Amino acid sequence: MPAEDRTHLAEDRTAFAEDRTALANERTFAGWMRTGLAAVAVGIGFHALFRSIEPLWVPKALATVFVLVGIFIFWAAERRACAVMERLDTHQVRTAANRSLRIIAVALSLGALGLIAGLWLLV
Repeated sequence: MPAEDRTHLAEDRTAFAEDRTALANERTFAGWMRTGLAAVAVGIGFHALFRSIEPLWVPKALATVFVLVGIFIFWAAERRACAVMERLDTHQVRTAANRSLRIIAVALSLGALGLIAGLWLLV
């Protein structure tokens, strides 16, 4: 096989590897978003389970800590995913834009903050 053909094949393999890495990064981002949502759900669940504990601020504080951890996870995932996407050049796949990842993190964070407000103001 001529050297030119081998070089072309190597370039193709590299391009496919970069595309696979970009898609894996998106799956990892989605996994971290699920983990953040699980932390929020655990916080709300703890509050529902231990709502009768006195003083009343204890279950609220515990729930708030878990929701804040969820928010931290949302932003850590967004930062990491955006950093990886900045370093990659995709070739044949179209990945989510960094702005889209940021919008997802903002939306989930606002929802989680709304839950915290609801915990402290309504319950």
